[in-house]
Amino acid sequence: MAAPTSFACQLTGIKNEGKELRDSIPMQNAHTMPEFDADLIARYDGHGPRYTSYPSALQFHDRFGEADLREAITASNHDLVPTPLSLYVHVPFCESPCFYCGCNRVITRDTSRADDYLRVLDHEIAMMGALVDADRVVRQLHLGGGTPNYLSLNAMSQLNASIHQHFTPAPVDQREWGIEIDPRHANEIYVRGLARLGFNRVSIGIQDFDPAVQEAVNRVQSVEQTRVVIDTAKRAGYRSISVDLIYGLPRQTMDGFSRTLDKVIELKPDRIAVYGYAHLPKMFKAQRRLDAEALPSPSERLELFGMALRRLTEAGYVYVGMDHFALPDDDLVRAQRAGSLQRNFQGYSTCGDCDIIGLGPSAISRIGDTYSQNQRDLVTYAATVNEGRLPVARGLRLSPDDQLRREAIGELMCHGTLDMDAFAERHHIHFASYFRDALTHMQALADDGLVTLTEHRIDVCAKGRLLLRNIAMCFDAYAPAALSSSRLI
Repeated sequence: MAAPTSFACQLTGIKNEGKELRDSIPMQNAHTMPEFDADLIARYDGHGPRYTSYPSALQFHDRFGEADLREAITASNHDLVPTPLSLYVHVPFCESPCFYCGCNRVITRDTSRADDYLRVLDHEIAMMGALVDADRVVRQLHLGGGTPNYLSLNAMSQLNASIHQHFTPAPVDQREWGIEIDPRHANEIYVRGLARLGFNRVSIGIQDFDPAVQEAVNRVQSVEQTRVVIDTAKRAGYRSISVDLIYGLPRQTMDGFSRTLDKVIELKPDRIAVYGYAHLPKMFKAQRRLDAEALPSPSERLELFGMALRRLTEAGYVYVGMDHFALPDDDLVRAQRAGSLQRNFQGYSTCGDCDIIGLGPSAISRIGDTYSQNQRDLVTYAATVNEGRLPVARGLRLSPDDQLRREAIGELMCHGTLDMDAFAERHHIHFASYFRDALTHMQALADDGLVTLTEHRIDVCAKGRLLLRNIAMCFDAYAPAALSSSRLI
């Protein structure tokens, strides 16, 4: 929708009449405890973007192509201060399907396909590296999938060498080299080998240790397999170890998930992500193999998340936001305290100021005021790269309005506050006029104690911390498209 150009919005004196004082205490920092109000959350639960980008990928279109990406990279090279880079490399292969998964992956046990893929990937890395000025250092590397550790250590070494050949890595002490690992296919030798290649962050999929749930989702994984990876990573000097859990899976129960939380807390990773399962079988074929009748009800999902929130905070983890928890001395918590936390396609990040270059099928790049996504199909992607062309399938150039809304959403999602006067001064707008519709929508949230809304500021309250996506959606000009996004809780 078009941004309004004039509106005399009177915000003076807005109050939350009849609310208890604690309902309107703003979120000042990462230590503010969110308030779990099951009735309120159930009322606001629906569908919406995760805001790892704005606009979301639903707005990408095929009119954005290779020439547009090349133009964006050239423009970003001309920044007065060289913008650092974050590389995302997609490794699409998995040996077997996890039925809950909505990622772009290829199921195969033929490891020779990885060798063929590396040759194509090396070609794409060379093409992209040639477009980027050498003074733009790579501060962050993240390997996702699929199953990145489908690649052997030798293959990882080749990939690492290609990145070093065609890009300029930051000094070792300034790098974040991360990888997602399936512990069913990694041993101590593999984890130590990755450390020697420079990897210092690892994310480990767990989902749930309950045998009934593991059987239902076709991912049987022992605590011991997981412990080997975590303990080895700690001994090898990894800076951060993260694990992923999912609530809302088939056959999940409060007792079973509680036992999983016991084991995870005992393992003591630095970060824990607790994601809500999004059941979208029309979009993801593998999910059709799940028993929909065995999925927890909406109220049961809320109970599962509420228990995770309580148990993890009692164990000393800080609720960063959305589905992320971290120990008090973790970089995410420090960044939030310092006001430098940002969001990108990996979720909350300490490297949000980087331009992102996505490599591999379906990978997304964020260069300046553009987003672009590679072709999803592996065969089509490989054919395009082998022809010497960048495999761009679709993308988007942000309008000035998109850029304003992206910044506003990012402030609320990462810091829980938005100084309207400072924002207006930075962008030479009258905030209340420009964002008239957003503030009108937000008044209802203020009445429910999710935010405090004054003439000068928006502050997220304790109740609102668990509903950040709802708050951000007030600024989303494409909000109706959110109906095809994941559930908010």
